[in-house]
Amino acid sequence: MPRRLIAATAVAAGMSVVLLGCTGGPARYRARPVTMADARRCPVTIGHPVPGTMWWRDLLFGWGSAYGNGSLWVGGLWPHGVVIVTKDDVGPDGRLGMKFGWYRLTNGYLTITGRRLDAPAPQASGLTFPGGYGLTGFNASGVIFPAEGCWQVTGRVGRVALTFVTFVIKGHCDFNAIPIRCVAGRVR
Repeated sequence: MPRRLIAATAVAAGMSVVLLGCTGGPARYRARPVTMADARRCPVTIGHPVPGTMWWRDLLFGWGSAYGNGSLWVGGLWPHGVVIVTKDDVGPDGRLGMKFGWYRLTNGYLTITGRRLDAPAPQASGLTFPGGYGLTGFNASGVIFPAEGCWQVTGRVGRVALTFVTFVIKGHCDFNAIPIRCVAGRVR
């Protein structure tokens, strides 16, 4: 009888290790390569200049290409809704980062989430520096995208939410050119 108990305990312990090994880490997904042709199927948000009648316009980074709803605005949206991430903004784990400016006309701290629309992927996350920018006004942020593709990004301040869609792809930018030129798919 003790031998059976030892064997059953060993089998149960072994199964526990196998099961924990299968569920102990993040779900893996296979990110397929994206191209600019994929951007055509992404319902991107196109930014426009913040109206000159808004007294706070010059306080929003990227006000020339912005999107808002009266209570919350995001600035620095890329031309044609396509964010080209250079090698300097690709982390060692392959995640891609991009900065966006926000302007809060409502009271509260900014939070940012994101989800990929065109393929399975972990959620995007936002770096918003809670408390670093007060409860209203300008708020710098960084959005971390786990992979290239079509992304829906939502900023929230209290009950107010603003969502935009952008296509994220790796590429190269010539920052010495006037105007700056960026090309997708060529990371130097």
